[in-house]
Amino acid sequence: MIAIHISVYGEVQSTGFRSWAKEQAQKFSLSGWTRKASDGSIEIFVQGEEKKINDFISVCWDGPNMAFTDEVLVKDAKLEDSISSFEIL
Repeated sequence: MIAIHISVYGEVQSTGFRSWAKEQAQKFSLSGWTRKASDGSIEIFVQGEEKKINDFISVCWDGPNMAFTDEVLVKDAKLEDSISSFEIL
């Protein structure tokens, strides 16, 4: 298992991106969280199998219908044993 932190930039707030990210994470059996960032981006922490995380990153470029994604930045993160589901913060 691996963990990553994703920042999604573009027209992503008020587009349903966080709910969409939760649906996608659940589809890929990933755990973590998502929240709005003060700089207008969407932050996502996700952990799980590397292949599923790579697939999740790929779909983040598309996002929900109303979103326009300009950039998806990915950083390695530490696994969080206390997280077992995916939540919108």
